[in-house]
Amino acid sequence: MIVDDELAGRRMLREYCAQQADLELVGEFADGLAALEQIRLCAPDLLFLDIQMDTLDGIALARALDPATMPLIVFVTAFDHYALEAFEVSAMDYLLKPFDEERFSRTLERARQRLQTHSASDRHIALNGALNQLEQHMQTLRPGARSRLLAEAGGRMHVLDAERIEVVEADRNYVLLRAGRDAFQARSTLQQAEAALQLQPMLRLSRSCLVNMNHVREVSRTPRGDFILVVSGGTTVTSSEGYRDKVRDYLSGLKICPS
Repeated sequence: MIVDDELAGRRMLREYCAQQADLELVGEFADGLAALEQIRLCAPDLLFLDIQMDTLDGIALARALDPATMPLIVFVTAFDHYALEAFEVSAMDYLLKPFDEERFSRTLERARQRLQTHSASDRHIALNGALNQLEQHMQTLRPGARSRLLAEAGGRMHVLDAERIEVVEADRNYVLLRAGRDAFQARSTLQQAEAALQLQPMLRLSRSCLVNMNHVREVSRTPRGDFILVVSGGTTVTSSEGYRDKVRDYLSGLKICPS
């Protein structure tokens, strides 16, 4: 499957893929949201994914993929060579625009080998490492650049700015993302969500809850000493005993720890 919002980029990839006897193109998309729906339906083995796209970029789309059916991703990018270190260190394949047929063939050969030797779990671990490094690099190049996530509510997919998310709660194979009075669901573990939100001041309150400290408006204590935090949208969350000391230390550093 090809996902690239540039027509010329899709055409080039389509033509190169057509010359390979073992490749069958199952989809070609300019829009990340439409692509995600089809990825979930057809579960392609190989995904050519542009990083820089309008509405939903490649990073947000990649984070929304199901770890159990993770395709092998070849990132297509115009980023500089320093950013590409994120892919090389994490053993992710990439094509740097503009690329020629020879470069495409070398990348495809590595993809074939990795499809035979790497499991979906292996691919997911490598992907998380690459995305975390890439997001940090993007912040260095463009301070204040928005990190976005994809989540579902009311049967529709939504693109969320990471800074909007106030609370993240584990919900079996999903996480619940609270932004103001709205709640969204994303297929992810809490650990994966924490990595995706690494540029936000997320504080873990328990094994199943994270809170964005930028949105905390009130802090109090229970009789047992656990912390109760109220965020901007009105959601109330409570720390667990195992995380009580960590939360107290964090709040003490902000000089707002209640007595």
